[in-house]
Amino acid sequence: MRHTLSALALLAGTLSAQANEFAPAMQNYLDTEIMGWAQSEAIVAAIIAQNARTGSFDQATIDQLDSAWRSEVGTSNTPTIEPVMTNPASDYLRQQVESAGGMITEVFIMDAQGLNVAASNITSDYWQGDEAKFQKTYSLGAGASHLGDVEFDESTQTYQGQISITIVDPASGEPIGAMTVGVDAEALL
Repeated sequence: MRHTLSALALLAGTLSAQANEFAPAMQNYLDTEIMGWAQSEAIVAAIIAQNARTGSFDQATIDQLDSAWRSEVGTSNTPTIEPVMTNPASDYLRQQVESAGGMITEVFIMDAQGLNVAASNITSDYWQGDEAKFQKTYSLGAGASHLGDVEFDESTQTYQGQISITIVDPASGEPIGAMTVGVDAEALL
């Protein structure tokens, strides 16, 4: 295991200077596995409900919530984190992680502001709107996807690649949020 992690660390370091060599495997996993459940009713309903609550938030409010989330990570008092982690959509995401047999390390969904709606694991921050996983999906509309480089992820303590996609309202076809799925790099080999 230590040898595999060392090899992954070396590989991850070289990938940042090259094209993402894991991209074909990640795209295949997106097409064959993730897309089958990505637009589930649980995910879509949770995003629509949160968009109704957060749609008018300004950047100061978003920054305040993100700061509160970050200060709660690793503590027992988590009033900002708890609603995200204990909702039915988070339960659904944890079921997808469990069903993936170790392939998925984490999955989380974001609203139209880039705020976490639900997650299988606690993320290091609440606002994803300033990151490529959100900017290269939701902002680009329906059908957009982003395959991140393989990197060490602090929240899951694994080398993973992140696969992110736009989530759309099936009734209107309009983007409503995004989803990121962390995929174990060792499983991609």
